[in-house]
Amino acid sequence: MKPDTPSFHIGPIPIHGDALLSPMDGYSDWPFRSLCRGLGSAISYTEFVKAEDVLNRREKIADKLRFTEDERPLAIQLYGDDAQTMREAALRLQDLGPDFLDINMGCPAKTIANRGAGSGLLRTPVKVARILRVLTTALAIPVTVKIRLGWDDDCLTYPLIARITEAEGAALIAVHGRTKVQGYGGQANWDAIAEVAQIVNIPVIGNGDIKTAADIETLKEHTGCAAVMIGRAAISNPWIFARLDRTEVSPEQIRSTLLDHLERNLQFYGSARGLILFRKYAAHYLAPYRLPRETRQKLLTRETPAEFVALLDEIEIDGRPKTEDGNF
Repeated sequence: MKPDTPSFHIGPIPIHGDALLSPMDGYSDWPFRSLCRGLGSAISYTEFVKAEDVLNRREKIADKLRFTEDERPLAIQLYGDDAQTMREAALRLQDLGPDFLDINMGCPAKTIANRGAGSGLLRTPVKVARILRVLTTALAIPVTVKIRLGWDDDCLTYPLIARITEAEGAALIAVHGRTKVQGYGGQANWDAIAEVAQIVNIPVIGNGDIKTAADIETLKEHTGCAAVMIGRAAISNPWIFARLDRTEVSPEQIRSTLLDHLERNLQFYGSARGLILFRKYAAHYLAPYRLPRETRQKLLTRETPAEFVALLDEIEIDGRPKTEDGNF
C-alpha cells in the first residue's frame, strides 16, 4: 500500500515510497520492473536507449520503450553525448508519455563511456551543462540524471556535476557511489552521496551496496537522501521492495513469484523468446537453494514453458544453503 504522504517529488510528480529498482540494461525490462513495482518499487525506469537509435533505429529498441499505465510514475532513460541529437530523441520519447526523462551519466561500459556517453560525460562538465540546458528548455516533463562519482579517483567530478544538474533545471539526481573505473567492485562511497545531498536542493537518490532491507534505512540515515535505488540485489531478491530479505521469503512465495515473472515474460516476448530471456532470472531466484547441479542445468535448458513448469513442480525447494564450495 502506498503511503498517503509523498516521500518526495520529481518536479510536480509525487513519489510514494523510498526504494526503487535501478535501471539496468538487460534486466529492467517490462516483466521484471513491473513485478518489482507490484512488490513496492516506487518508480519504474526503462532500460536505457541510445539517442541515435531513437531517431534512426526505433524498431531495435521498441521493446525497451513499451510500458503500462500501472507502472507510473515511469521514466524513460536516455543516453548520448551530443546535445542536439539528444534533444531530438528526447522530444520523440516525450511523445510516448513518460512522466519524466532520465539521462544516463553512469554507465561504465567501455563501448559507451569511452565514446563520451554514460559515465564518460563526467569528464566533460561543460557538455553536461549544455545537454541539460537544451533538454530542460525543450521538454515539458521533468529531466533527471543518474551519475557516478567520476571517471576515477583522480577525476571525482560529482560535486561540480551535482551543482550543474541543479543549476540547469534538472529535477532529481541519482548517485551511484562508485567511479567509472570501479565498475561494480570495491565499496560504494556513501559519504560522497551524503555530500551531494548537502550540495543541492533537489531530491537525491542514493545507489550502491544496498544488499538487505535494513540497508535502505541505513543509507538514508547516513546520507540524508530522499530514497535509495537498488540494482543487483533486487535481481535475486525483488522482495526487498516489500522490505523482505531472501531468508524471510518462503519457498511458496519464491515459486509463486517465479511463475508470475515467467508468465509476464511469455506475455511480453512470446513463448520461445520469453522463456530464453527468463532463464537468467530463474537462475537468480534459485541460486540460494541447494539443487543438484544437473537438476539446475536441466531446468534452465527446458525448451518450452510447459517443460520448465513441469520440472519445477518436481523440484523440492527446501531453503538449505549452498555447500561451502559453492555447489548447488
